Amino acid sequence: MLKTLLIAEDDQMLQNLMAIYFKKAGFHVITSSTGKEALEKFETEFPCFLVLDLMLPEMSGEEVCHHIREVYQSDIPIIMVTAKVHERERISGLKMGADDYVTKPFSPEELVVRAETILRRANHHCQKIKMGNLTLKPRKREIWNGKTLLNLTASEFAILKELMHHSDQVLSREQLLYTLYPLNEKFIYERTIDVHVKHIREKIGDESLVSIQTVRGVGYRFVTENETE
Repeated sequence: MLKTLLIAEDDQMLQNLMAIYFKKAGFHVITSSTGKEALEKFETEFPCFLVLDLMLPEMSGEEVCHHIREVYQSDIPIIMVTAKVHERERISGLKMGADDYVTKPFSPEELVVRAETILRRANHHCQKIKMGNLTLKPRKREIWNGKTLLNLTASEFAILKELMHHSDQVLSREQLLYTLYPLNEKFIYERTIDVHVKHIREKIGDESLVSIQTVRGVGYRFVTENETE
């Protein structure tokens, strides 16, 4: 799973330092130096986490946070970073929608730990997942095979998304069926899942770098090419 992190910080040295530590922790890091650029990359790169400096040029961190929470209605975890030390500023930032608030100077290593803790506690799925040559963009409800957008039905999208979120884990037909019909208001045959998986496999193609393995008597497992060797 690709954990894409956006760092919005206009101090180039601090931006580079944070990027180094997050990359070491396994994050795919993208950066921006202005508030406007941060929103543009939020729209195009689908990060799963945002480290946001409040004192940004062009558009303040407060404005960026407000836009993400109110306009995009996104629950992406946000850690605000600022030189402001007064309690009222921290409270304002948290009320604005931040998940945590860090004042400068701070330990980059501690910042990484805070970010990982928030992701783990929230059980937050990254908004962009890249596995093999498949890229999942949940906000747009799209799955791409390389540069080709897969033409999936709503049910096929839901199943493939669930399999990708639980890569290398065996999901039973019953679990996948619950993904489609959580209320279970009517009886649905588990073999319905087999039909959907068959169609998904056809749309992914034989030359893909990923595959959906059948686990006899249980269900299915999503794996990348390296895991099938």
